[in-house]
Amino acid sequence: MIELQTEPTMSLVYIGIGSNLGDREELVLRSVHELRSFSRVKKISTLRETNPVGFRDQPKFLNAVVEIETDYSPRETLSELLKIEDDLGRERTFKDAPRTIDLDLLSYDDQIFEEPDLKIPHPRMHERRFVLEPLAELAPAWIHPTLNQSISVLLAKLPKDET
Repeated sequence: MIELQTEPTMSLVYIGIGSNLGDREELVLRSVHELRSFSRVKKISTLRETNPVGFRDQPKFLNAVVEIETDYSPRETLSELLKIEDDLGRERTFKDAPRTIDLDLLSYDDQIFEEPDLKIPHPRMHERRFVLEPLAELAPAWIHPTLNQSISVLLAKLPKDET
C-alpha cells in the first residue's frame, strides 16, 4: 500500500482589528503582516474610522476585518493574536481602554467554542457595526453559527447610529 501525504486542513478564520493609539494605519498594517507568521492572509477589508464603544473618552479607532486560513487550532490562533498585540505595545490598563492594537478572533470556520477565555463566534460581534460592516464586505453571506443569520441580515438589523 502507498500512503499519500495530504496537505493539512486549513480553517477559515475572521479576525477583527482595531487601533486608536499611535500611527493607527501603520499598526493595523503591521498586525496584518504579523498574521502571516501562522496563516495565509486571504482578504483585508477597507479600513474604517469609528467611534469608541464602552469608554468613549478616547481617540477614534481605525478598524478592519481580515480573512485568513490557518492550520492552527482556535487556542493556538488566540495565543498568536495575543503575542502580536504584546509585540505591538498593547497594554491592558482597564476594560475598553485606548490601545495600540486590538485583535479579536471573530470566527473559526463555523465552529462554536464556549470556554472561559475563548468564545467563538465573538460574543458581541453581531452588536457592532465596526465589525459587521467590514465583515460584510468580505463575506456577506457567511452565516453566524449561533444566530443562524447572514452577516448582511445582522448588519441590516443594527440601528444606523450604532457604532
